[in-house]
Amino acid sequence: MRDKHFKFLKKPELRGIQSTIMIVFSVISFSVLLILGIVMYLSFTASARQELISGTQKLIGQAGENLEDYLVSMRRVSDSIYYNVIKEKDFSRENQEIQQGMNLLYAANRENLRSIAVYNEYGSLMAAEPVVLQKEDPNITRQGWYENALEEVENMHFSTPHIQNLFDDGALRYYWVISLSRVVELTDQGVPRSGVLLVDMDYSGIERMMKQINGAGNGQYFYLCDSSGQIIYHTRQVQISNGIGSENSRYAASCKDGVYDEYFEGEHRKVIVNTISYTGWKLVGVIPYSAFTNGMFNIRHFFGIFMLFMAMMLVFVNRVVSVRISSPILKLNASVVEYEAGETPEIYIGGSQEIRHLGYSIQTSYEQIDKLMKEIVLEQNERRKSELDALQSQINPHFLYNTLDSIIWMVEDERNEEASFMISELARLFRISLSKGRTIITVKDELQHAKSYMNIQKIRYKNAFSVEFDIDPAINFCCTVKLILQPILENAINYGMDGMEETGEIRVTGTLTDQMVVLSVSDNGMGMTREAAELLLTDSGRKQGHGSGVGLVNVNKRIQILFGKEYGLKVVSELDEGTEVSIRIPAVAFTEENRKILERGHLLSREELSNEK
Repeated sequence: MRDKHFKFLKKPELRGIQSTIMIVFSVISFSVLLILGIVMYLSFTASARQELISGTQKLIGQAGENLEDYLVSMRRVSDSIYYNVIKEKDFSRENQEIQQGMNLLYAANRENLRSIAVYNEYGSLMAAEPVVLQKEDPNITRQGWYENALEEVENMHFSTPHIQNLFDDGALRYYWVISLSRVVELTDQGVPRSGVLLVDMDYSGIERMMKQINGAGNGQYFYLCDSSGQIIYHTRQVQISNGIGSENSRYAASCKDGVYDEYFEGEHRKVIVNTISYTGWKLVGVIPYSAFTNGMFNIRHFFGIFMLFMAMMLVFVNRVVSVRISSPILKLNASVVEYEAGETPEIYIGGSQEIRHLGYSIQTSYEQIDKLMKEIVLEQNERRKSELDALQSQINPHFLYNTLDSIIWMVEDERNEEASFMISELARLFRISLSKGRTIITVKDELQHAKSYMNIQKIRYKNAFSVEFDIDPAINFCCTVKLILQPILENAINYGMDGMEETGEIRVTGTLTDQMVVLSVSDNGMGMTREAAELLLTDSGRKQGHGSGVGLVNVNKRIQILFGKEYGLKVVSELDEGTEVSIRIPAVAFTEENRKILERGHLLSREELSNEK
């Protein structure tokens, strides 16, 4: 019974819960991983950028210290020459001693020195080392280092790199130097005078130190300029000197020590400035932002591998988690599907507390549904049986009263043989009517009941009609509802034969057609219109004629209660031509088991009918 009801339920479309859980977990996990990866990448890049800047600052600091040491050593040479060689000596009397002192100092620092010279206030050479010839008319007083020294007599002055053009060593060689100049006091012929001490440092020493820190190869570079922005050293010094290139050195010269952002010629870059003590020179480091991105290649490569590895781990973990979560639900769903398919499996109860509770609830619900379905079926069967009994109880009393009246009339009229025959037929009729309280009898018994009924009626109506039975023996032992022919025959007598001048004919036939038993009652009576014939099976409230008073609606209902709506009566009639009423019931073999099934009011399906033939 459960199968009959569940098969009409539409099975819902189930989305794979395991796939759904895995997709949701994967989306959440990958989103978190992506956000975490971006945050970590940005953090690493910021850290790497800061590390590169810090490293550059340290490198500039170290290079600045080396430059300061180099310049301090030159200052010391200048101080030694001034204070130890020329300050207390007279050039006119002690020129040889002065020359020897300068020679010693030059020899001690010749790796970093190119020349030493002393000029008087008129620009005349007083002494020089190494001893070389001065070029003719070098115009000393117009030299930048000479003018700077006289402008600020209390300071030492460092010039920008230039070619030394004061002396001629005979080899026609010219050297790049940085001149350190200062005003000194000279004594000549016992008269104190002002003069200028010139110490030419070899530019190659500074160039060498600057080249050492310009070997990064990642786009960053370092240059050296003075306090006014004049370039002292630059990796592209030749191009800048020829106007091919340019550098934002004036901006760097105006900055204090620190790190700055700047845009120069469309390029975004970091500028690190460090001031060289005693000189005002600026050691500048330039880091273009491309150097930061180039340095991130290894980090990007590392993060790519890390993200790929984490993604693979997340797929595995999500798979395990989704299986653990969805497996109990899938098992529960499988057991429910089997139950709906008509099987009787145990509802799966397992997994987490919520899923176990759901399993218990489904199992309890199905048990209650089965119980309710059985109660409903039992209630419907009882109701059908009650309806059948109520309809059946309407048949017996009226006919009994009329027949007994006829028998009394015959006895009083001393028609004893006819009265005895009627009593015998009446006894046979009621024996079949009672049938030990059974509703289902054989077709053979139903036909016998009809014959007894018609025998009684023929006597009552003094043979005003004839009756013919034409029955296929194959239907004799099929199941039927009892007392279905009597009301039809009664209608044929009461409505078909009434008012006929000639003898009426009633014919009862029984055939087996397409697994159905067809019993027909036809007469040649008055007949009726097609509309009236159609109302016979629908208008149950119409007024009944004399006789049993049961009518065709009663018979039709009883058949359909037991066998289904597709069975019952069919009425065909034409006015003044006669009427034919056909009974169609399934061809079910009469066995005790089939009788009990039908007696309980169970509605047999077509498959069950075919199996029970």
